[in-house]
Amino acid sequence: MNFPDNLKYTKEHEWIKLLDDNTVVVGITDHAQGELGDVVYV
Repeated sequence: MNFPDNLKYTKEHEWIKLLDDNTVVVGITDHAQGELGDVVYV
């Protein structure tokens, strides 16, 4: 498995990436995407 050093992970398969301008990008792992199926509302 590939775990980039610039991401912080939760136990629930979510991750965040801190950008240079102090904003963050939030996402979910490939495993979480496979388990969730289609996301129809965010």
